[in-house]
Amino acid sequence: MPSKKRVEEFVKAVETMPHDTVIERYYTENASMQENQSTPRIGKARLIANEQQVLENAKSVTSKCIRPFFIQDDQVIIKWKFRFEWKNDRYSEIEEVACQTWDNEKIAQEQFFYDPQQFIPRKIKTAE
Repeated sequence: MPSKKRVEEFVKAVETMPHDTVIERYYTENASMQENQSTPRIGKARLIANEQQVLENAKSVTSKCIRPFFIQDDQVIIKWKFRFEWKNDRYSEIEEVACQTWDNEKIAQEQFFYDPQQFIPRKIKTAE
């Protein structure tokens, strides 16, 4: 079971650090991530590589935990809001719920639930 302090550290890391660095620090070696009902990605190296690919396409990523988060035994539920500003002058805003299973103080499994339509990039409005 993760401590509340450890989950708080994780949330702060997601909000302030590149996501690939967060995966390196907070996930087990055999961790899995799953988007909605898609096939899970398995293994920390694969999770990091996938995140780096996403980050390469972004000018910036803003991450915010929508509190409260919930801890029950080894299960953690967090609602997130992300804004991705893409290199093509478009952006995507995503709200998702992450359901995590922790192994002591690291994440072993994570499944995200969100509406995929949120990923459709929108044009950034410029001041005229």
